Amino acid sequence: MDAVFFHDGKWLDQQPMLIGPMNHAFWMSSVVFDGARAMGGLVPDVEEHCARLITSAENMLLVPNMEAGEIAELCLDGVRKLSKDGVYYIRPMYYAREGFLLPEPDSTDFVLAIYDAPLPPEGPFKVCMSSRRRPARDMAPTTAKASCLYPNTALALTDAAKRGFDSAVVLDPNGNVAEFLSANLWIVKDGVAFTPAINGTFLNGVTRQRTIELLRADGIEVIEGTLTVADVMGADEIFSSGNHAKIRPVTQFEDR
Repeated sequence: MDAVFFHDGKWLDQQPMLIGPMNHAFWMSSVVFDGARAMGGLVPDVEEHCARLITSAENMLLVPNMEAGEIAELCLDGVRKLSKDGVYYIRPMYYAREGFLLPEPDSTDFVLAIYDAPLPPEGPFKVCMSSRRRPARDMAPTTAKASCLYPNTALALTDAAKRGFDSAVVLDPNGNVAEFLSANLWIVKDGVAFTPAINGTFLNGVTRQRTIELLRADGIEVIEGTLTVADVMGADEIFSSGNHAKIRPVTQFEDR
């Protein structure tokens, strides 16, 4: 695997072994991360991803030891160590080493991984309705890109895969459409692009924000609002926006 790692002030060729059963991150899931992309030597929106990492860390009671710009420079430095022809995932993370229920803020640590991660291949992208929902703001740390939120996603993805689908549409606690399992959701109807308004139960994706900018710059009306399952079923187009796959058109929703 073509990869580099940064921890404790050093670049490494092998992933560092960082935590054990007494670490708060291992025991209590005090882990946040973000994901950027490097493609053909370009690293779009890396500072925005690093800024969100800082916000996620603070919302999980961690104390980041770097500014977003410093983390972004590390990401760029790491990408320069790898082949310019590669497609990479850039994953900076903060986690706590010490604590009981509460993480000890001074034990916050940082690690960065940059590694091969090709974009998903073009072709069918089939989605269904999810068997699970996003938690409300008073039920989980929904304002952080926190690792503890992802087991719910994994369970929903397993259910979707058993039905022969690649992903699923997730509802918010009120029964409105929130997003896909790991990407923001878009529909197009009569030439207008719609995406669910940010309501605190899912993240305002960096690629989502970039997509809004690009569509509006191209003269396409974008509406951020409340979407129902009926809206998605009746759409002219459905697509996802997210860092891992960027823009991906949906080819099937349920039996349509």
